[in-house]
Amino acid sequence: MGETAEAPQGKTLKLVLLAINCAMLALGTCGGPLIMRLYFLHGGKRVWLSSWLETGGWPIIFIPLAVAYFRRRAAEGPSARLILMDPFLFAAAAVIGVLTGLDDYLYAYGVARLPVSTSALLIATQLAFTAGFAFLLVRQLFTSYSVNSVFLLTMGAGVLAMHTSSDRPAGESKGEYYAGFFMTLGAAALYGFVLPLVELTYKKAKQTVTYSLVLEFQLVMCFFATAFNTVGMLVNKDFQAIPEEARNFTLGETRYYVVLVWSGIIWQFFFLGAIGVIHYASSLFSGIMIAVLLPITEILGVICFHEKFQVEKAVSLVLSLWGFVSYFYGEFKRGKKEKKQQQQQQQLQQDTEPLQQGLP
Repeated sequence: MGETAEAPQGKTLKLVLLAINCAMLALGTCGGPLIMRLYFLHGGKRVWLSSWLETGGWPIIFIPLAVAYFRRRAAEGPSARLILMDPFLFAAAAVIGVLTGLDDYLYAYGVARLPVSTSALLIATQLAFTAGFAFLLVRQLFTSYSVNSVFLLTMGAGVLAMHTSSDRPAGESKGEYYAGFFMTLGAAALYGFVLPLVELTYKKAKQTVTYSLVLEFQLVMCFFATAFNTVGMLVNKDFQAIPEEARNFTLGETRYYVVLVWSGIIWQFFFLGAIGVIHYASSLFSGIMIAVLLPITEILGVICFHEKFQVEKAVSLVLSLWGFVSYFYGEFKRGKKEKKQQQQQQQLQQDTEPLQQGLP
């Protein structure tokens, strides 16, 4: 294969790492929209800057990559490879990075125009797109429970979408509101395509996909997404506008830069978590996690920014949580069935071994 293989991971370790990535995904999914909306509510106006911050924290990935490299070097000596990624994965990460950069802009535009509680539930529709693309690209197997989960989570977002006009912020035109509405839906559709595309790339890779390799993939992907948004910032002259915007920020100039820095850090947790969950589970599971966390983001938006909490949002929350429980109950039943089949196969093998040994 030509790559450095890591020690096989036990089932317990895999579950622990999956849990860690789920925690990072939860932090990014809930915290990212809140801090981005905070920027816009207190005088921030730069959409390209906000989209840039979604992946601009990519240098943070050098920390776990350095730890992984020194562990390989301690185990294998000077022959340990510094970079594991081959040209195919690099090219795939670059293309997905550009798509992610575009998705970041669409999402940032929506957050600039919509309340967090509205944009969060609209983004939940990405689960339907993720499920569809996962079926087409990676032949994702569906059970009645996962289909039910997708249906409930999508319905939850649909219930909210029926009454979005009552959430239009004061002083914002209908044209701006609906532009944000459809930009957000576009972001949901595009990211619903990106998640299965990442999983397909893993399946097509000609080398063993370890977590170190996943980190390298994430680094390249975020670099190209940031480069895409850097071009937008240069054209829009966002870099020159930052000092003046900081002086006019209603929370103060220092807090303006604190908001920008933490925005980059929190969003990086989101992307690290999403890519990690795909590696240890699937793109559909990653989509399920994002969808079920969005109602929590909605509630946090109501608490932090005093947004309206209509009956429709309560119904949406209940449907989303129901969908989440449905998915995991289905996974639990499937796991028990697979375990029983493995035990039956092992028992059959043990019963046939004496007969095989007695043959001449």
